[in-house]
Amino acid sequence: METLWRKAKNAIKEQIPSNIYRLWIEPLDFLEAGDGRQVVLSCPNFFIKKRIQANYESLINNELSRAAGKALTFCFKINGNGNGNGNGNAKDSATDKEHSESSQLLLPNVQVQPVNGRRFRRDYTFKHFVVGKNSDLAYRAAFSLASKKMSEPSALFLLSKSGMGKSHLSQAVGHKILSSHPRERVYYMSAEDFTNDMVHSLRNNTIENFKRRYRENCDVLLLEEVHLLSGRTRTQTELALTLDYLLESGKKLIFSSCYAPSEIPKMSDHLVSRLSQSMLTVIETPDYATRFKILRRKAAERGVEVPTNVAEYMASELSDNVRQIESGLVSVISRSCLMGVPIDLTLAEDVVRNIVAQRRSITIDAITRLVGREYGVSIKDVVSRSRKQSFVRPRQVAIFLSRRHTSHSLAQIGKKFNRMHGTVIHAINSVEREMKLKGEVYQQIGIIEKKLESGQF
Repeated sequence: METLWRKAKNAIKEQIPSNIYRLWIEPLDFLEAGDGRQVVLSCPNFFIKKRIQANYESLINNELSRAAGKALTFCFKINGNGNGNGNGNAKDSATDKEHSESSQLLLPNVQVQPVNGRRFRRDYTFKHFVVGKNSDLAYRAAFSLASKKMSEPSALFLLSKSGMGKSHLSQAVGHKILSSHPRERVYYMSAEDFTNDMVHSLRNNTIENFKRRYRENCDVLLLEEVHLLSGRTRTQTELALTLDYLLESGKKLIFSSCYAPSEIPKMSDHLVSRLSQSMLTVIETPDYATRFKILRRKAAERGVEVPTNVAEYMASELSDNVRQIESGLVSVISRSCLMGVPIDLTLAEDVVRNIVAQRRSITIDAITRLVGREYGVSIKDVVSRSRKQSFVRPRQVAIFLSRRHTSHSLAQIGKKFNRMHGTVIHAINSVEREMKLKGEVYQQIGIIEKKLESGQF
């Protein structure tokens, strides 16, 4: 029977596009013979099973029958394994139990595509999320929402600084819902994407289609970077009305931002009220134990063994956020491969020294000085109260870079530039929007950041 399946598989390969074959047919393996008229095939997950039954069942039956010279059919057995809890800690038995009851499987060699919006990263699942004291509540709330174990919360607001795992948890929810309920209509996008979609609909006189798409044809909305809606009155109004529909219908909603709803400037009371109905969960900076687990997990995922003393050292020194930890680990692994030397404490110290030194030497004053030089304005003008456009743009860029490259709070940054908290957020949002366009501002900041990273300030 196994030989028959190989023949049938080769015949199918000749009849369908190669990418379709690799995606849906190649993962299927012969498992056992049935009652003489049926072949049992192993299948990675329920989603692939349903897809094949809906689109390729007759093709497979025909080719199996042709290879055998008699009528044959097939059936599936799911061969996926359950997940762990994502933290590698045997003590967290409650979370392990949750995963054993409701495992999350990945599609082979493909990024999961929501119904609308951006693609999910393959590794942004609950299985790959390292849970610590800093993120335990956010993780559990997201997992419960994705598992549909509770009617509450139906909406979740993930709050944290950049690089802490907001996007990872948002996408993990989407992964899990689609793996368990493939027919769910999941929309994953940033607030900027939502705005652009609405503007496009207005310009093309298709706003009614836009409203139907989000209000009636969406089961799960994952909306990132909500703070980018600051000052966008029309978009805020439309989103608030959309949320009214979704919340009343019991749909699942996840928002993420660097700022709490009430802290975002120029945000309508209606939208703030709707966002505030979500369960607010904060992801803090990971502690030493969590950073150590992250390092070990990320190294294992790359198939690299990092000595314990190296992992302990890096976890103690790289304390800003998860992104910094990953960057340090990638640098250590890359240097080891390029130089042909083992990963040891000396190599790790060299990498960490560069990262920490760079971080410590980049100050708000250094950023302001460099930005002023690049834009041809004085430091006095950058920090002045003037609203001339020739001063406003450099000031916003300097504020944006100060937030991105220093550990100072928004209040501290505002004090340096003689600006209120809300103005600082508005400046950051403004530059983030420009960065997404990848135009002149994007290029200017790229040049400035290269000089910051190389110490040319």
